[in-house]
Amino acid sequence: MKLLNVFLLGLVIVLFSAGCSKDKDPDPINETEGLQLVTTLSNDNHKVNIYTKSGKLQTGYNEIFFQVKDAGGNLVDNALQLEWMPVMHMSSMSHSCPASSISKKENTRSLYKGFVVFQMAGSDMEYWELTIDYSVGGTAYEAKGNIQVLEASKKVVQSFLGSDEKRYVLALVAPSEPKVAVNDMTAVLYRMESMMSFVPVDGYTVKIDPRMPGMGNHSSPNNIDLTQGTDKLYHGKLSLTMTGYWKINLQLENGSGTVVKGEPVTEGNEGSSIYFELEF
Repeated sequence: MKLLNVFLLGLVIVLFSAGCSKDKDPDPINETEGLQLVTTLSNDNHKVNIYTKSGKLQTGYNEIFFQVKDAGGNLVDNALQLEWMPVMHMSSMSHSCPASSISKKENTRSLYKGFVVFQMAGSDMEYWELTIDYSVGGTAYEAKGNIQVLEASKKVVQSFLGSDEKRYVLALVAPSEPKVAVNDMTAVLYRMESMMSFVPVDGYTVKIDPRMPGMGNHSSPNNIDLTQGTDKLYHGKLSLTMTGYWKINLQLENGSGTVVKGEPVTEGNEGSSIYFELEF
C-alpha cells in the first residue's frame, strides 16, 4: 500500500511538471535586435514602430523595418495589403519619392521591411510625412505622421533630368562599409512618372569611374559597370585601392547605349555632373 502511494505521488508530480512545461511559453525572440527605433506612427487601434539600423532616416537609400502593435501592446503578425506613401511637403508643392513594396522580413513573424529613397532632407519649414496603410482581420487602417529626414554626410543620391527629358533618381545602396578591396557595388534607379509616382528603370547601365580628387584624381583597376539583376537592383564592382575620399563619377546609359546623363573623366574634365561620394 505504501509503495502504491509513493508510485501515485510520483505520477502526479510527473504529470504536473509536464503540464507546467507544456503551458509555459518559450522566451519571445527579439525580432528588432540590431535595429534602433526611429519614430512611432499611431492611430486609435495600433502603434507602428519604425526602425532602421542607425536609428535615423537620411537622404538616399534607407532600409526601413516596422512592427505593428495593438492597443494592448501585442504584436500584430497578420497585417495584409501593406502600402506606404512618403510625401515631402514644400512651401509651393508636394512630391513623393521612390519606395519599394513591403514584405515580411525573412524568418520573422511580425517584422515588416522595405526601402525608401529620399531625394532631399527636411527642414523646419519643409517636411516629410509618412503614411502606412494596412489591413488586419479584413479592416483597413492608416497610420501617418511627420518624419525627420537628415542630410547624408556624403552625396549618395542623385535626382536629375536626362537628355531624354525624363527625370531619374539614382541612389547608392552598397558598399555601406567600403574597404580597400574590390567591393560589391549596388544602386537603385527609378524614373519619375509624376510628382507622386516613381517606377524602377529596367535595362540601363550605370557606368562608374572612381577617382581620388585629393590624390591627383587617380582611378583604380578592375571596376565593373552596374547592370540590372533579377532583383531589379543594379550591381557591379567598385575597386578602392586606398583609404580616403573617393568620388564615384557616373554616367547613365539607356538600353540603346545612349548616355542620358553624365560625362566621362578626361584631361579637360575632372568629374561627371552626377556622382556618389565615399570616405573611409
